[in-house]
Amino acid sequence: MAEIKNHYYDTVLAPHITEKSTLVAEDGKYIFKVAIDADKATIKEAVEALFKVKVTKVNTIRVKGKTKRFRGTLGRRPDFKKAIVTLDGNTAIDITTGL
Repeated sequence: MAEIKNHYYDTVLAPHITEKSTLVAEDGKYIFKVAIDADKATIKEAVEALFKVKVTKVNTIRVKGKTKRFRGTLGRRPDFKKAIVTLDGNTAIDITTGL
């Protein structure tokens, strides 16, 4: 069992809860917002340590922030990175409890 270190919380920021993420959770895939500079190996290590599960695969996506208008002034949403984590077998994560 891996020891939980503080940098794991800096790697995995929050669960990304949407309609699509709840649908793919039935297949054993969970979506998390992660740090921009995190790579697949550190994401796998962090999820295994924080949730005590076995990860088989990690896919990452960089999402570019949109330009939005608020009260006539232009603004920009920040870029972020999300990771789709596939778990081994019939293990599950209860993401409603939080990190």
